[in-house]
Amino acid sequence: MSIFDKVSDDIKEAMKAKDKVKLEALRNIKKYFIEAKTAPGANDTLSDEAATKIIQKLVKQGKDSAEIYIGQNRQDLADGELAQVKAMEVYLPKQMSAEELETAIKEIIAETGATSAKDMGKVMGAATKKLSGLAEGRAISALVKELLA
Repeated sequence: MSIFDKVSDDIKEAMKAKDKVKLEALRNIKKYFIEAKTAPGANDTLSDEAATKIIQKLVKQGKDSAEIYIGQNRQDLADGELAQVKAMEVYLPKQMSAEELETAIKEIIAETGATSAKDMGKVMGAATKKLSGLAEGRAISALVKELLA
């Protein structure tokens, strides 16, 4: 079952369960899925890879919004955002642990032959391609910077 179909089925389940937070999060995801499916050149299809990228983007936006709300002492709004993020993360692949991420980045650094911070672009290109969906871009970037310094 594709991620699109799973989200559609889970919307029905959330309606039956009267889970407003999950329902709102899933409807938001589906809205972006439909926009992607109907975009010029999409041929009314949405791959699971594209769906995962959309969900990752929405999760990142939700986390960023929550940080802003916390900074403005609006914990009530931050809690709402984080609850939706939690509902969305169910559809993402399991994230790598810090140790797994460090091991993977060390391998990529060895493969690319990087030796200094000048090679960060080369390493980041390979790392984001290889670790897409498995780790946050921010975490990858910070670790690459640390390991090349």
